[in-house]
Amino acid sequence: MVEVLVALTLMAILAGLAWRGIGGVASVKRASEERVEQSLRTGTVLAQWEQDLQSLHDSALVPALAFDGATMRLVRRQEGGLQVVAWALREGRWTRWNSVVVTRGSALQDAWFVSQQLLGNEPGQLTLLEGVQGWQVYFFRDTAWSNAQSSAGTAAAPPPAASAPQAPQRAPLPSGVRIVLTLPAGTLTRDLLVPPQL
Repeated sequence: MVEVLVALTLMAILAGLAWRGIGGVASVKRASEERVEQSLRTGTVLAQWEQDLQSLHDSALVPALAFDGATMRLVRRQEGGLQVVAWALREGRWTRWNSVVVTRGSALQDAWFVSQQLLGNEPGQLTLLEGVQGWQVYFFRDTAWSNAQSSAGTAAAPPPAASAPQAPQRAPLPSGVRIVLTLPAGTLTRDLLVPPQL
């Protein structure tokens, strides 16, 4: 009888240890799956970011690319016309909004104006990444990276002739864009070339 009790006690201890081991393996597997999913999502979001920049269109009506410290606005070519896109960081959420495709200059200016008034709850506003703690954008001009909000590397435009109509002063497009995202797992930096405008 004592031997049976001892055997049962040992079996209970071994079963408890095995259960804890299985629980540990399951939690490691769950954490690994979450990291893989986050990596895939981040890769997909960065692919969209790259596609937006590769489709950049420089228009005389609105800036092709502008960053105000919180939101990056750009004009991209889209099938059937042009589209304004706004990437923004709001309360740890990296979001993307795009206007409808437009073909008229006045509609493009209206879409740009709307992109400056976004609150984050508009139709078409997509949350692409959660848990983003910060982001910074740099432009490559001349031979160096500078903060996108800086005027470094932009040459001063010559004063217009007295009889020439006044056009809005715009900085030339940079030759590269760098984003630095601060994520819970660390810092992610991505550099992209801006395609030449034809």
